[in-house]
Amino acid sequence: REFLARKTPIMAITTTVSLAISMEDFLESFNPMQSQNRFCETHEDAAKSCESEVDMVLARIPARLSDRELKAFIEKQQDWILKKVNQVKKRADARTKIKVPSVDALSDAEIQKIKDKIADRVKYYCAVMQVTVGRITIRNQKTRWGSCSSAGNVNFNYQLYYLPDELLDYVVVHELAHRRHMNHSKEFWSEVARYCPDYRARRKQLKEYQLAN
Repeated sequence: REFLARKTPIMAITTTVSLAISMEDFLESFNPMQSQNRFCETHEDAAKSCESEVDMVLARIPARLSDRELKAFIEKQQDWILKKVNQVKKRADARTKIKVPSVDALSDAEIQKIKDKIADRVKYYCAVMQVTVGRITIRNQKTRWGSCSSAGNVNFNYQLYYLPDELLDYVVVHELAHRRHMNHSKEFWSEVARYCPDYRARRKQLKEYQLAN
């Protein structure tokens, strides 16, 4: 089960239960019979899709954990979790917001130029990394830089076009590495490092940018 809350920024908390969720909404709205339908959704494809950046709060819990046990755990840890949420918000506020034209303001020629540049980098690294992909889609995503599905389809945010080229390349390599490892294991990061040796620096730099809404 994965509960996706909508009101808080990027968050990742690792405990015995991997958890990150809006405490106020959870505790105020919690109803063991209605919680999933009222304020969250079950993300059924989580194991099949890996995202570079996700601007949501995620609670990943064992299927055997009851709603009552989950609520008790959250109530016990809520002060610490809210403290971490506030820290993440402060970091998000300090990010550089990308200055990009809205999709509506782009001409057909500009849109095609964006698509061609990103697609060219994908094709280049596919050849270098010896992987294949299905569809290459360029989107106006609100919460992520890129994603890769188990079917091999890759999606990229059009705003990558306006970032330094080395950051675009990092996101492309990151997503193509998921063609070998649909997770963020040591093997996955070794694959990224093979084609992007300074990925840690690029990843850190990417986090300094905030997607334009």
